[in-house]
Amino acid sequence: MTATKRNPEAFAAALGIRYPIVQGPMNGGSPIELATAVSNAGGLGSFAAALLSPAAIIEAMKKIRTLTQQPFNVNLFILEPVQPSHAEIEAAQALLLPFRTALGLGPAATPQKFSENFQDQLAALLEAAPPVVSFTFGILDASTVAQFQRKGCKVIGTATSVAEAQAWEQAGADFVCVQGGEAGGHRATFLGDVEQSCIGLMTLIPQVAAAIKTPVIAAGGIMDGKGIAAALLLGAQAAQLGTAFLASPESGIAPAWREQLANAKDDSTRMTRSFSGRYARGIVNTFMEQMRPHESTLPVYPVQNALSGEIRQAAAKQGRPEFMSLWAGQGVAMTRPMPAAQLVATLAAELQAAGDR
Repeated sequence: MTATKRNPEAFAAALGIRYPIVQGPMNGGSPIELATAVSNAGGLGSFAAALLSPAAIIEAMKKIRTLTQQPFNVNLFILEPVQPSHAEIEAAQALLLPFRTALGLGPAATPQKFSENFQDQLAALLEAAPPVVSFTFGILDASTVAQFQRKGCKVIGTATSVAEAQAWEQAGADFVCVQGGEAGGHRATFLGDVEQSCIGLMTLIPQVAAAIKTPVIAAGGIMDGKGIAAALLLGAQAAQLGTAFLASPESGIAPAWREQLANAKDDSTRMTRSFSGRYARGIVNTFMEQMRPHESTLPVYPVQNALSGEIRQAAAKQGRPEFMSLWAGQGVAMTRPMPAAQLVATLAAELQAAGDR
């Protein structure tokens, strides 16, 4: 174990950072500029690499290292190859055709591939050996975890239940990031039922902390220093914030997405499989509502994600939020638009103030 449990100072010391604050890796919302701004400000910046080719991962690592000398994290999705049937693809494309028509897109062509090859991505990440690596949607075997550690990488595994946290501990992870049901974006569940694993963060933290010795990072609905303090009090050693950083200019999200964040309320989000074939939390819009009756029949991730990709990209370019995947957590109404470095400093000051009370 690399750090003392429930000790945020030990977490920061173990990673060589100033604050127990991790910026969540968000595909489409955590580019190099955001990750490096957070790392330079004293938190742990995270770069989402799940959609990148192995060569692009290597290049991104080179660029990040020119922009920060501080520790940073790189995240991958653990994916198994999938082979959907022709009939399954045709049925999914038929459901998506009205949205393509509304955006002026023609009939869809079947993608040449649905995702990058995970094993090739993994090899590239091992070659680049960033200071911290994190994984979502599955679990690595112990030998692969050890390979990263021999390269000097700290390994973070993502879990949504006690059983998943225990599995990551057994695999040898340095930290377990527990994702509460409040979290925005995709669910990390890899054991059991996804909906049943949507456990609220404040009840999940103490149960995981009691079940494992590995230090815990808390994620889901945390938006300010008081939320971080609460997570630490319940047994976490650090907090991971995603939605809070989406409102920063460095996130690079489309203006229509940014506007939806600003206007969101406490009940604006829900879970959906409509966009990607995997449960994810986002701001409710027309696409989600019209696809809701068909969610149970959609292809799994990454197939549906690839099939809807052109729709989401066109909608973003055309400023049509009703057809975009507006990922956000339940704390979205608490977003505070400010530069990432300012947000890190604000969170750290709020955490300090909460501890002084």
